[in-house]
Amino acid sequence: MQLTQLPLLTPDADEVVIQVRACGVNFPDLLQVQGRYQFKPPLPFAPGGEVAGVVSAVGTDVETHAIGDKVTAMTGWGGFATELKAREDQILKMPQGMSFEQASAFTMTYGTTYYALKNRAQLRPGETLVVLGASGGVGTAAIELGKLMGARVIACASTAAKLQVCAAMGADECVNYTCGDKELKKKIRALGGADVVYDAVGDRFSEPVMRSMNWNGRFLVIGFAAGEIPKIPINIALLKSISIVGVFWGAWKMRENDAANEQLSQIAKWISEGKLKPLITKRYRLEEAHKCLEDVAARKVTGKVVVIMNEGASRM
Repeated sequence: MQLTQLPLLTPDADEVVIQVRACGVNFPDLLQVQGRYQFKPPLPFAPGGEVAGVVSAVGTDVETHAIGDKVTAMTGWGGFATELKAREDQILKMPQGMSFEQASAFTMTYGTTYYALKNRAQLRPGETLVVLGASGGVGTAAIELGKLMGARVIACASTAAKLQVCAAMGADECVNYTCGDKELKKKIRALGGADVVYDAVGDRFSEPVMRSMNWNGRFLVIGFAAGEIPKIPINIALLKSISIVGVFWGAWKMRENDAANEQLSQIAKWISEGKLKPLITKRYRLEEAHKCLEDVAARKVTGKVVVIMNEGASRM
């Protein structure tokens, strides 16, 4: 990655140009620069698919946005820049009272998580939700949304400091998942077992948590932050009538954009009402943006981190 001066952008007919104020950082950004993500942008490209900023130019066919609008956009990549182009259907107006930093830090993590818990798991009040990787961006979102939806939340993370973050976010119980496979399964079973598992970690941690699940449980496949894609004996699903459910929010949003935007609007409303509060733990300037991906790779990040283009303006 290197910082480069490029020509100013001009929108196509169905696009706007956004002056970026803040860009949320997500695990897929790291996978993209490593060439390991489902979508591979053509080289060269700027990572960062979740931005907030101000519309500075509008294409001739754009009807719902105007110059000066404060917006969020989900573009897939291009956000580690002072400006980027976005199609009209990729943009939402920023809710009143939300800062650019907040607006850049909720769409992907909370959008993914709400879709996972509501659509894919059909999480019900009173059920127990186990979150693997609970201190990260999607993990902290899962704690908050799980509690808001009436679930009991067991947060699993790899260090005592990360578990403190989980407890502060509202988790009912906290478990260090590096305690060993048998001990991890035993601890979750002792807490009543899991009705829904939200697995953003993968690797060797998935199988013992699946073995701790209750009858008719739903195992949500979110991602593989720990590295390896797990190879789980499929008979576990048979013995407990477990559903293993894939979650690919970005692909769902491409197919059902109106439904996805409706959910994002609901999440934004909850944030404006103080029912949800995205945890932003660190800010990086554009010229040091490579460091944020190094921190993501080293699993040093809790909550969300953002890249800011103008520190004063990003919090307005």
